[in-house]
Amino acid sequence: MSAAVLRNWAAVALCFVALCSAAGAAVAQPGSTGALPGSVASEVRLKLERDGALSVTDVVTVPDGMTAQRVLPLRVAMGGDRDRLFQVTDVAVDGPGTAEATEDELRYTLRAGASTVTYRVLGAVAESGDVLEVRWRPVSGWDVPIDKVALSVIAPEPPRSITCLSGPPESSAPCTGAELGDGRGSRATELTLAPGERIDLTFGLEGGVAPPNAVFAASGGLAAAFALTPSSITGLVVLSLLLAGGATLLWVLRGRDARALEGAVGPVEVLVADAQGRVAFASPDGVLPGQVGTVVDEHVDVVDVTATAVDLAVRNYLWIEEVGDVDWRVVRRNPADAALSGYEREVYRALLPDGVDAVLLSELRSRGVDLAAVRSELYADVVARDWFARRPDAERTLWWWAGVGLAVLGAALTAVFALLGGPALLGLVVVVAGGALAWGSRWMPARTSRGSALLAQVRGLRGYLHAAGPSDVPEADRQVVFSRSLPYAVVLGETERWLAAFAGTRTELHWFGEERRTGDLTRFAQRFPGFLRALDGVLAQAGHLRSLG
Repeated sequence: MSAAVLRNWAAVALCFVALCSAAGAAVAQPGSTGALPGSVASEVRLKLERDGALSVTDVVTVPDGMTAQRVLPLRVAMGGDRDRLFQVTDVAVDGPGTAEATEDELRYTLRAGASTVTYRVLGAVAESGDVLEVRWRPVSGWDVPIDKVALSVIAPEPPRSITCLSGPPESSAPCTGAELGDGRGSRATELTLAPGERIDLTFGLEGGVAPPNAVFAASGGLAAAFALTPSSITGLVVLSLLLAGGATLLWVLRGRDARALEGAVGPVEVLVADAQGRVAFASPDGVLPGQVGTVVDEHVDVVDVTATAVDLAVRNYLWIEEVGDVDWRVVRRNPADAALSGYEREVYRALLPDGVDAVLLSELRSRGVDLAAVRSELYADVVARDWFARRPDAERTLWWWAGVGLAVLGAALTAVFALLGGPALLGLVVVVAGGALAWGSRWMPARTSRGSALLAQVRGLRGYLHAAGPSDVPEADRQVVFSRSLPYAVVLGETERWLAAFAGTRTELHWFGEERRTGDLTRFAQRFPGFLRALDGVLAQAGHLRSLG
């Protein structure tokens, strides 16, 4: 081969090398539109809506054989002990991958291929003097290198300024390129980002273009723990709904009782006549004096036991007599038998234990009485008679302890969250819920429909005690009607009126004795309230029951 031919081939080779070098340089120029083979590329389009939301479209290309993950915190430190809170909604993915947003972060997991992720950002618009600043990190938190980033911004009005920072989270290095562009659009580019690096984009707008919606919170300590956050606001809403639901339920259940207490009272037949024309007293639904008080106020009170003791005397189980001017004696007349209810037998035993046939009230005062069994039996009795679905005392106690336990749990959660910087306000929500439950426990016992019906009938019984007199009862039956009605007058607070109505009636009581008889009930009406006060005082010392006096 001649030297000339060799020189020609060498020239061709040098030309080929030069062309290849030039082509490679052209591919590496910033103005190139494609990513290098085997690299991740991201094209992000941001559009500010007039309602202040920032709509984001992120087109991500992941090479074959790779999986790319992104985790973007939605709480960003702003300095000065302040954090900025963002909220991401309406997350969707078109392509091989998934994306989701929680209260704390936005997360992608994308596989090989092209994926389009769309979402809306709230909290990106902040006021800065007379202008608005829109801020977002469109690219950040990736666990792989990003070789090519292209950003575009559209706003209702042309942006007045644009700032694009890239690199590590605290870096202030500018992006490779950022320009306002023409019309409403702006653009920015960045060639490469290492894993964990970010692009922080801020653009300024004229005030009034969109409503500001930026949310800031203390960056740490108690202020941050007790800050209003979406989770704490949700908790407050849920608590409000639960309290409203509970109040509605109580209103429905208690409304039946309110209607029984406030509505018109139908006829209640208290005085009934037998075939021979004799008149007798008959309580509504067969309710006994002690049961009346418990059904009305849902508690076993001292007056309920006092009325029961008087009723036992009227029914010939006990004898009551005055001893001097300051004391009273209770005497066993007939043994407690199966005709008595459980709580009546306990009242009988509390006054006259086995082996004791008579006792002075002064002796009872010094000896003391135990009414725990009376209380328990009376509560059980009103349930057995289907006036309450459950024992009122157990129902109150259950809900009270449930409320206290919930409040204690809330206090513990508050302390833990405050120490760990979590949503301590949610713990306070639980404390309030527990306190409300404990406070509302007093209204938890619910009467049955039969109990509510009895409540209305008791109003009729009180009306009878308040209006009836000797002229309403045949003379032959006055002693029986007066005596059988008296325990109900005691428990319903009509004693004074009932005694005054029959004070001049000439009759002797078969269950009550006194040293001096006057032939009518005048002295009895004067002295009997003293016996009731004395017995109330003795029973109140037991400490098991409420005293209404």
